[in-house]
Amino acid sequence: MEPQHQTKAIMEQEADGPPPLIRLEAVTKIFATDEVETHALERVDLDIRPGEYLSVSGPSGCGKSTLLSLIGLLDSPSSGHYWLKSRPVETLNFNERARIRNREVGFIFQSFNLIGDLTIQENVELPLTYRGMLASERKRHVLESLEKVGMTHRTKHYPSQLSGGEQQRVAVARALAGDPAILLADEPTGNLDSKNGDAVMQLLDDLHHQGATICIVTHDPRFAAHAERVVNLLDGRIVNDNGAHGKSGAGAEKGEESDGQID
Repeated sequence: MEPQHQTKAIMEQEADGPPPLIRLEAVTKIFATDEVETHALERVDLDIRPGEYLSVSGPSGCGKSTLLSLIGLLDSPSSGHYWLKSRPVETLNFNERARIRNREVGFIFQSFNLIGDLTIQENVELPLTYRGMLASERKRHVLESLEKVGMTHRTKHYPSQLSGGEQQRVAVARALAGDPAILLADEPTGNLDSKNGDAVMQLLDDLHHQGATICIVTHDPRFAAHAERVVNLLDGRIVNDNGAHGKSGAGAEKGEESDGQID
């Protein structure tokens, strides 16, 4: 990124108040083969404030999951700029991206992605082992996150012994264990029946009220309505955003602001 461009963006952030946790500016993602180019995202501008709860909605193929992958540092934009806690992501090397992804982003996947040979406690603990935490500290984080999702009674069980709803609760606990800056949920109710889907959405609501910053992708308007801010995508472009001017969320109302530093 050009220094002048970066300085201008930061000055604009300071003039508007505390900087957003996440800022995307003119982000484009193109998937190219020998025969065709697919524009998954086209010049997307998006700010996410600390404590905000937003959903990204739209039809299949509109770019929802691609956007979540970029925010979560699983992929890189073809062009445009991305700041995480005021730091330009494009300056990060591979190892830095992996370290920050582990510390700053909690992922909740549609298919749970639990490891069948590990107990529930071991599944939740696994991402923390890459941080060099002491075993006692890891155990404390794991038990605290499992308590938040009501699953402390299942620590010694294996994923195959749990229902789909329980497995998704464990996946939420795993995302929470590292105390991330943001939770990213990609169709978190997609593999659940309506009862368990409603329960998972209520859990996300409760976490938001406790100050968590959450971004979910869903094609279901019922679940999108749980968020205080709804962003609609169509053909890789944002066509509607009911909080486009930086509407603050529960955490921001409590004065929980980004410190502008990536650990």
